[in-house]
Amino acid sequence: MNHKLRNILLLATLGIIAISYVGCGVSIPKGAKAIKPFKKDKYLGKWYEIARMDFKFEKDLNNVTATYSVEDGAIKVDNRGYNYVQKEWKQSIGKAKFVNGEDEARLKVSFFGPFYAGYNVIEIDPDYQYALVAGNSLDYLWILSRKPTIPEEVKAAYLKKAKEIGYKTEDLVWTKHDQ
Repeated sequence: MNHKLRNILLLATLGIIAISYVGCGVSIPKGAKAIKPFKKDKYLGKWYEIARMDFKFEKDLNNVTATYSVEDGAIKVDNRGYNYVQKEWKQSIGKAKFVNGEDEARLKVSFFGPFYAGYNVIEIDPDYQYALVAGNSLDYLWILSRKPTIPEEVKAAYLKKAKEIGYKTEDLVWTKHDQ
């Protein structure tokens, strides 16, 4: 199978998976509350993924980053990671929009056309250096940092908060970053 056909089939498969996993609903897990007031401009820029609940889109990825910028009235989402099994970089470009207004950190994000998923910043430090992000359900959670590492006290506080909401934090995948 040639490289181009393989990529087309991969994209089609990812689209079908996204539809089955994400659907059209945008929500926030019970007990989680999005940050308000939220400062979009402070949140923009590059973030390193420290940990995640693993799922098919990020399977076998390390060196994962997300870069957020403003484009055409929405937030452009540029996710990158290195697949250490296939030995190649993966990139996914999407867009995010605010659910209730820019002062609340409840967004909907889409990588596949009209299908959106919840992206909810539920904890962030005053300097916007570390963030805890909940997805639609208890199946999706990310810990992000502006650097490839995070202080132990921030990590402990975010894990505590996630557990209180109902996340199985023992299932988190801790992302490796080449320094």
